[in-house]
This record gives sequence, C-alpha cells and structure tokens, in this order.
Amino acid sequence: MNLQNLMVDLIRQSTANVFSTMLGVELAPGDAVIENGTPESNDGVVSLIGLAGGWVGTGSVSCSPALACRICSLMLMMESTGVDEDVLDAVAELTNMIVGSVKNDLEPHLGPLGLSIPTVVFGRNFRTKSAGNTEWTVVRFPWESEVLVVKLCLSPSEKTHTTCHMMGQTCPVEV
Repeated sequence: MNLQNLMVDLIRQSTANVFSTMLGVELAPGDAVIENGTPESNDGVVSLIGLAGGWVGTGSVSCSPALACRICSLMLMMESTGVDEDVLDAVAELTNMIVGSVKNDLEPHLGPLGLSIPTVVFGRNFRTKSAGNTEWTVVRFPWESEVLVVKLCLSPSEKTHTTCHMMGQTCPVEV
C-alpha cells in the first residue's frame, strides 16, 4: 500500500472512531482527493496541527460555523449557537484526537512523530497554506447537510539525524 492510500484509510478510520466515541455520530466514509497548489478559500472554522520527526507536515480539520457549533454541542452536551471560545476549543480538541490517532498509526511506517498543539482560525474568505510540500490528502465527510474536511500534508524531513546514547537510552540528534 502506498503512503497516500494509507493516509486516506487512517483518516477515514480515525475520524469515524472519534465521531462515534466522542460525539455518538456514525459518519459515512468520506470521499478522498489529492489537492495540489493553491488551497481553496475558507469560510468557517479551520484547525491546524503540526507534525514533526522523520516526516513533517500539517493536519487540519475544517467545517462551517454551524457544524462547529453542532460538534461543540455534542462534545460538551450544551447548546452552542455561535462560534465562541468553547466552539473553537471543541474543534481544536477534535483535530487533536483525529490527527493524533492518524499520527500514532503512521509511526510504525514513518518512525516517531511529534504533534504540536492545534491553532484554530475562524473567519470568512481566508486561505491557509503550508510552506514546502503542497500535496494534501483530503477526505470530505458528509454529515447531515454539512461537510467536515480532514486534510493531511506530509513529506520527509530535510534534516539528517544520527543516534546518541544517553543514560542507557537511544535518542535522535540533529546533525
């Protein structure tokens, strides 16, 4: 299996598991595409999280404000009618769980990976862009009349690593 197919499968599994476990929602498997070049414009909520290690990149979850409020309502078991701090935190946590699960499942294939804390953006007609690799694995999950979009962009790190042994443990060191 190639890396793109593996990432699509892991995004589908992780997203379905997180939605089922945390929100009590069964999602249908999403349609997958590879996106290159200029990203499409966003209107709504986008949560970004960085990955680092032998491979580097970014994962993201995006949705409309209405869907973000629905996610927050289900996650916190309270009504959310507008995008506020609770809604942004809920989408950030959802991103952390989905991309974190994908990261854990990719590690046997790509080696150890670190995960940053999510950054959440809310607004209209904005674009997000990652420097370097512009090839994104994109999976769209229809939910009710909305769409949740999960994206992952990974490429090999350009840094060379060697191994050191400190206090009986093996640790990577950048050269």
